[in-house]
Amino acid sequence: MLLLFLLSLHHTTVECQGRLSKQNSSESESDSEAASMPSQYKDDLRKIVISIVLGAVSGLVGSLLFALIVRCFVQYLNRTPILKGPVIFSPKIAPKTLQSALAKENHLLGSSLNGKCYRTVLDNGLTIAVKRLTPFESGSPVSRKKRAKREIQKELEVLASLRHRNLMSLRAYVREPDRFSLVYDYVAKGSLADAMNRVKENELQLGWEVRLRIAVGVVKGLQYLHFTCVPQILHYNMKPSNVMLDSEFEPRLADYGLLKLLPNLDRATSPYTPPECFHNCSRYTDKSDIFSFGMILGVLLTGRDPGDAFFGEAVSGGSMGCWLRQLQQAGDAKEALDKSLMAIGEEGDEDDMLMAVRVAAACLSDMPADRPSSDELVHMLTQLHSF
Repeated sequence: MLLLFLLSLHHTTVECQGRLSKQNSSESESDSEAASMPSQYKDDLRKIVISIVLGAVSGLVGSLLFALIVRCFVQYLNRTPILKGPVIFSPKIAPKTLQSALAKENHLLGSSLNGKCYRTVLDNGLTIAVKRLTPFESGSPVSRKKRAKREIQKELEVLASLRHRNLMSLRAYVREPDRFSLVYDYVAKGSLADAMNRVKENELQLGWEVRLRIAVGVVKGLQYLHFTCVPQILHYNMKPSNVMLDSEFEPRLADYGLLKLLPNLDRATSPYTPPECFHNCSRYTDKSDIFSFGMILGVLLTGRDPGDAFFGEAVSGGSMGCWLRQLQQAGDAKEALDKSLMAIGEEGDEDDMLMAVRVAAACLSDMPADRPSSDELVHMLTQLHSF
């Protein structure tokens, strides 16, 4: 019995140990599985977040690429076409007659580094001036030329829309393979530079009233460009050769805006170049135009060319502006006046001329901020006479 009891106890103990072992094993596996659950959950969550982020980035990049493609397509459709043949802005000019006139041998009016200016007559008897410009450097890539031609055409459309009695209106233009021909009205009196040269040679007399009218007309043209045009247009190349005179000596500004429009245009510095632009054309402002106008007013008052050797001497201070300021400060401004003006002047003209010397000196200030605006100059100069 004892033996049977012991065998039974042993069997039960073994069986209990087996069950306990299985239970412990099961619990161990369960604990292991429970321990691995958070790690697996984190991996799944990380994968989901990465998928969402990658999807969002891919969608954003795709949207941007699509928008860029659409924009490029719209720009391509809206780009300025390169026009062939004459573009006419005047009912007096017919395309065929213009092309026929341009093909003829025309009278040369003048030339520069950038092109030549001709006078020609259309079949209907209209006399026009044609300025031929070569804006492209030799060997420029075709793609760059096409882009430049489109930009030039857009700017010429803007310039052709300007209308003022003191501006040379663009009547037409013709795009040729490597140049542009710009068509303007022909003015019989030529330029202010031509007129002042004839004054020096005693071939022409210009009294103070005419010279003041020229100065007022020039600054009114600038006022229109600076204050009426939106966006503002700068002349960039103010000098007597770009002031044309009609039969009544009414001035008209030529070449306004072309220096900025045609990057290859002659940018050589001259006495008419403002000091802030000698080494940096990007600093050009409306006050830079005013400096050049001051030189033109100085030419009208003194009869002297600012490029004369006289202005390179110490006695003149090195420039027309310095010379005028020196004489004004010394109370000798009368010494600056053109002797031919004094000979044909009328009573009261001298005071107006001396006041104009002060205006010219202010325009020729080395500091742009000290120069008057074209709006202020119109008021100043019209006060000297009734216009």
